[in-house]
Amino acid sequence: MAGPLEGCRVIELAHIMAGPVCGLMLADMGADVVKVEKATGDDTRRSVPPDIQGESAAFMMMNRNKRGIVLDLKHPQGKSALLRLIKDADVLIENYRRGTLERLGLGYETLSSHNPGLIYCEISGFGRTGPYAERGGFDLIAQGMSGLMSITGEGEGRPPVKVGAPVSDITAGILGAMGVAAAYARRLQTGEGQRVDTSLFEAAIVQTYWQSAITFATGVSPGPMGSAHPLNAPYQAFRTADGWINIGAANQANWERLVKLIGVPELRVDPRFSTNDRRMANRPVLEDTLNRVFSVQTTAYWLDVLQAGGFPAGPVLSIAEMQQDPQALARDMVVETMHPLAGRVSTLGLPVKFHGTPGGVRRPAPLLGQHTREVLAELGYAATEIEALIESGAVALPH
Repeated sequence: MAGPLEGCRVIELAHIMAGPVCGLMLADMGADVVKVEKATGDDTRRSVPPDIQGESAAFMMMNRNKRGIVLDLKHPQGKSALLRLIKDADVLIENYRRGTLERLGLGYETLSSHNPGLIYCEISGFGRTGPYAERGGFDLIAQGMSGLMSITGEGEGRPPVKVGAPVSDITAGILGAMGVAAAYARRLQTGEGQRVDTSLFEAAIVQTYWQSAITFATGVSPGPMGSAHPLNAPYQAFRTADGWINIGAANQANWERLVKLIGVPELRVDPRFSTNDRRMANRPVLEDTLNRVFSVQTTAYWLDVLQAGGFPAGPVLSIAEMQQDPQALARDMVVETMHPLAGRVSTLGLPVKFHGTPGGVRRPAPLLGQHTREVLAELGYAATEIEALIESGAVALPH
């Protein structure tokens, strides 16, 4: 389970979500990610409830596969230890507001002078350039400003709704990891490092590809459509006798197969529904018609019928149901770690499979400062020097 990034050293100066997602992705792919925390720890350590044996479930989810140290970056010796750590690192991830690390003397210009090959990944609310560069960012704000909340929800005239998951935080972390991997590949060719800059705002904007295409073409901004698709119909959730089923008739062939399988072949020649543009124009009527059909049988019944006919359909699962789904388990998307305090802890797996260099979850999230002594020793600090750093408050060990 070494992973394709084995041998890559990453320093994570990041907190809460977007930056730690970036570090998590790189760690799962085999990088040695050293998470540097303040004395009070990443704020996610206090995101409770829920907790498991006193350990934040949220923190353990976002920080598995990482080693953790505590450095006081305002202390001269703590800052010196970080510079020593950076000297042989490949990547640094940070998600502070613009200017925070510069004021500490830890900005890109300073760190790249110590390590010209350093890849310096910055994940912020709005990016490091432009009129909003000084602003902080949160997922909710990014979702609203990107237009994403204007297309999420049940329909016109309803209150704006954000996507249930913090998609801009998660996507920004994934984009950051993608950028780091590309910059790392370039560095292996040239030896040169560079800055990688992405934001929650841009991460939310890229979720609007279809709706932006429609707006560019028509000049009209689409509104919310519930679970429906802005370009194809029927492509949405329908009510069954005991729940909901998602139907993916995203092309004409699938539409014709659907109406045959569910026993309403007359809809194939109904002039309101005969082509996709007519189905889109008459979507409310189509939705009512299909809801009546699907509501007479259970979700399981319809899934058996549709899957036997090779039609794309699926249930609407709860999170707990997803975690027990046989495909999720077969793809190692639910795995376990053994945490020193919380014990056996379930977590989500690596969503990219490398068949030659498989990555995966190798270790649980660190205790606060768990690997401080270990990492400092790797940097060449003698045992007496480490004790002196602990005494000075420049570094810390677990309580």
